[in-house]
Amino acid sequence: MAKSAKHLLIASTEAYSGKSTTILGLSHLSLQREISVGYGQPLATDLRENSRDTKKTEDVNFLATTLKLSSNQVKTPLLFLDRHTINRRLQGDDQEDYAQALQEYVKQIEADLVLLKGPSNLWEGGIFNLSVPEIAAAVDASILLVARYHPLMLVDSLLTAKKFLGDRLLGVVINDIPQAELTTASETIKPYLENQEIPILGMIPTDRILNSVSVQEIATRLDAEVLCCSEHLDWMVESLSIGAMNVNSALGYFRNRENMAVVTGGDRAELQMAALETSTHCLILTGRIPPKELIIERAESLDIPILSVDTDTLTTVEVVDNSFGKVPIQEGIKVKQIQDLMQQHFDIDRLIQKLGLEVVRSV
Repeated sequence: MAKSAKHLLIASTEAYSGKSTTILGLSHLSLQREISVGYGQPLATDLRENSRDTKKTEDVNFLATTLKLSSNQVKTPLLFLDRHTINRRLQGDDQEDYAQALQEYVKQIEADLVLLKGPSNLWEGGIFNLSVPEIAAAVDASILLVARYHPLMLVDSLLTAKKFLGDRLLGVVINDIPQAELTTASETIKPYLENQEIPILGMIPTDRILNSVSVQEIATRLDAEVLCCSEHLDWMVESLSIGAMNVNSALGYFRNRENMAVVTGGDRAELQMAALETSTHCLILTGRIPPKELIIERAESLDIPILSVDTDTLTTVEVVDNSFGKVPIQEGIKVKQIQDLMQQHFDIDRLIQKLGLEVVRSV
């Protein structure tokens, strides 16, 4: 680790606020200025069942590959937060001093700027002394807080976070701001927070690409059988429609949507055909009822994947709907979009100045 290394903890008040997105964009901006970056995640959470071993390296490998980082610039998580590790701690089987372990952990990351991904919220990990304020204190890190835009709760949330984090709070990124709220956010909320000594370093507008989900991710979450066009599972889905009405009503409804996934029964051939004739990127058939051959043929001619699932329509819709804005950022189209958004809407020079970093090359 370089003697002049600075540590920046990317934290959030709630899960799925955009920490990974911020880390990727911030890393890109730093590397443009010839500031070397490293990455670590003291506490990994929100693990899917039976995915623990692969999850250990998934984010690290992605960042290392995308940013061309060497092995001594990235570290896999220090600890995985799940029922097993919590029970061991509660029962006294785990007596590890994680504050000390964390100090050794960050020493192995060699970079000018070490970016640490925080837990899901400010207090998670407290049982291991790995909550956001405890991580920051252990490694003398400043904190960049990422907050998803909520018109009624945002200001209160950030004022409370400021009291909780104190002077270690270096600044805030407000993420996912709807187009209709941009003026209010920039002309009313930002000046107020700045007057409360909460620097707003980034204001990122809602972006349809970042909130989209790939057909592959949908298929994985649904444990779906891919009936055709498996070579197009990288298509991105931006909206969800339910085919449960008559054909004429469905056509009008479908034509008002773009790049959608359509969920309908496997026995509704007329709705399936209507969906294929509009801006559909994925057709999801419930009940494991095989579609008619003409539906498969038409989908193949249009390169539209068809997925077949065991679950009912309501359950299927819930799973897909919950995936929007909550999936990995590892598709190439999202990486480029993140870099562009951060370039336009994040004040990297102000952050660098606050961190006291030396810039080799200005951009």
